Amino acid sequence: MRSVRRSASLCTPVHVRSIKIQHNSGVPHQKLGKANFDLVYGLEDPREYFGAFEELDYCIPQHGQRVFSALIEARGEEGHNGFGERRTGVVDVCCSYGINAALLKHEVTLNDLYARYGSGELASLSSEELAEADTAFYGGRVRRAAPQVIGVDVSRNAVSYGLRSGILDAGFAENLEQDEPTEEFGRAVSGADLLTVTGGVGYISERTFGRLLDRMTEGPEGRIPWVAVFALRWVSYEEISEVLSGYGLVTEKLDGYTFTQRRFADDAEREYVLAKLAKMGIDASGKEEEGWHHTDFYLSRPVEEAETPLETLLTWD
Repeated sequence: MRSVRRSASLCTPVHVRSIKIQHNSGVPHQKLGKANFDLVYGLEDPREYFGAFEELDYCIPQHGQRVFSALIEARGEEGHNGFGERRTGVVDVCCSYGINAALLKHEVTLNDLYARYGSGELASLSSEELAEADTAFYGGRVRRAAPQVIGVDVSRNAVSYGLRSGILDAGFAENLEQDEPTEEFGRAVSGADLLTVTGGVGYISERTFGRLLDRMTEGPEGRIPWVAVFALRWVSYEEISEVLSGYGLVTEKLDGYTFTQRRFADDAEREYVLAKLAKMGIDASGKEEEGWHHTDFYLSRPVEEAETPLETLLTWD
C-alpha cells in the first residue's frame, strides 16, 4: 500500500514576502473570510499562480497527490470497478491550471513545480512557448499507469492552459454552481472512477456535487465514483455529504489527522478563521493558531465498498 505523509514539511517552508491580497470582492474564486487570488487564476499561464502560492507555502496539492494516488492504488488492489487495462478516470473539480493532474500523472513534486515556474529560464517565454515547453517537460515524466484526469474550473484561461500544455486529458470551463453541465462535459465524466477536490469546498457547494454525480453515474455500466475531498475545517461539509448519500455514498472523515493547506495571507484572514472555528467549537490550538489553514479529509464510497475502514486504505509515516 502506498505510504502517505501528513506533515506540513511536504512543502519546504519559504520566507513569506508581502503580497497584495484583496478581500470579499465577489469574484468566482472568492469566499467570505478568504484572501482573493482571482487574478492569478485568470492568467494565460501558471507562473504567477505558483509565485503567489509559494509565498504562502501552499501544500495541499502535494497532500492530494499522495492521498489520491493511494486511493487509486487501493481500488486497483481490491478490484473495484474492474479497471483492467482501462486508465483510471479522475474528475478534478476546481482544477485551475491542472496542478493536481500534473502531480497525479507525472513523476514530479509540488516543489519541483515551484522551482520550474519560478525559474529565470522560463521567465522570458510567452505563454504559448511555455505551453510547448511544458508539453515536452511533462511528456518525459509520465507515471506508469497514470490516471486520465478531466478538469473543471470556472477559469477559462486556466483550463485552456492545462489543455494546451497536455497536463489535462480533458478540461471544461464551466460554473456548476450556476449552470447545468454541458452535454460534452457530461459525456466526458460519465463512468469516471474518482472525483477529487483539494481547495474548492466553500467556493462550490452541494449543488456542484449533485450536478457532477448526476452525470458521472449516467454511464451504461452504472459506475458510482468515490468522492475524495479536502475541506477547510471551518467550512461545513454536512450538506455535501447529505447530497452524496442520495447517490448511495457513505461519507467518512479521516479521524485524528488534518492537512495543512497554506499559511494565512494576513492577520484579517487568520482572525476570521479563528472566530469561525471558535463558533463551531473546534479547537484551533497547534493548527490554525499557528498560522495555517488546516483541512479535514473526507472519502465517500458506495455502501458495499465502505466496509473497509478509510484508515486501512492509507498508511502513515
